[in-house]
Amino acid sequence: MDAHGAVARISLEAVRHNLQVARQLAPTAMAMAVVKANAYGHGDLTVAAALKDDADMFAVARFEEAQKLRAGGIQQPILLLEGFFNRDQLEFSALNDFHLCIHDFAQLDELEQTPLAAPVTVWVKIDSGMHRVGFAPEQADEIFSRLAAIAQVVKPVNAMTHFARADEPEQQAVTEAQIARFKQVTTGKVKHRALCNSAGVIAFPDAHADYIRPGIMLYGITPFGDRQGTDFGLRPAMNFTTSLIAVREHKAGEPVGYAGSWVSPRDTRIGVIAVGYGDGYPRMAPPGTPVLINGRRVTLAGRVSMDMATVDLGPEATDRVGDEVLLWGEGLAAEEVARHVGTIAYELVTRMTARPRLEYID
Repeated sequence: MDAHGAVARISLEAVRHNLQVARQLAPTAMAMAVVKANAYGHGDLTVAAALKDDADMFAVARFEEAQKLRAGGIQQPILLLEGFFNRDQLEFSALNDFHLCIHDFAQLDELEQTPLAAPVTVWVKIDSGMHRVGFAPEQADEIFSRLAAIAQVVKPVNAMTHFARADEPEQQAVTEAQIARFKQVTTGKVKHRALCNSAGVIAFPDAHADYIRPGIMLYGITPFGDRQGTDFGLRPAMNFTTSLIAVREHKAGEPVGYAGSWVSPRDTRIGVIAVGYGDGYPRMAPPGTPVLINGRRVTLAGRVSMDMATVDLGPEATDRVGDEVLLWGEGLAAEEVARHVGTIAYELVTRMTARPRLEYID
């Protein structure tokens, strides 16, 4: 017997391949590789190191994420997509070549009032329609004017926006309106512009501008809910696996697991696999959610618990304790699993806990 618990095997070659796919889609743009949220669960420092010769810069959400990359030897500029949260972060950012997204007047006020030891590169966030953070288009000229008056800001500044519905093909007009709104208030007024997340990179080539921001596509996952990464030439970077730790005979009419919510319609064999919501596998994954064992699909039977889940192997199954189970990855797309769960693949890969081991296979 040679069983193991949950393991996420990460192919760095797949990540590099996926960045090249993004570059091929946007051949005139520079690439800002997004490695926030621990590189979408794939290991931020390791992924950034693998891309250091291919990415023009990196993007993260939080200051601490940028600190980790810089301390780990990443030399490229790093953009803080949420900007700085306090004066200490602002001062550190200036000294460490962290580019700052400025999206709120409180940040702008702090930038005007804080002496810095080095100039800082700013990206002005324009709210072109997401309505989450950013300056309204009619405020853009005021923001550009105030930044131009700050000696410690690198001139000219840059501008960015974020699409709200680029992953919905039927809402193309909404995204096109965002693009037009952003271009109207930034053309001729900034150095670099960045509009496209992964959905924009794939679906809106006219908006590639100076920088693209590939995020989820770097990891082989499509932002489009009814598709999967392989449809666009992407390769899944993560194979999330575990193993069978028990195989038992099960009679028709008997329930499995908490609350007895699944009852077998036939005599069968039940497999117990070493994964649960304590590993980040979703508790809400319903019966019928597929996994791969020995190259064939079987489905969850009963509720996912903290440390284990159960699958219906079938009455003729020959699977044995120790056999590997693929939860998602090559051959079973995370997007498909997400559809069964009623979520998105982003959540699957980012919600893993510290218990699964990360292994890098190249």
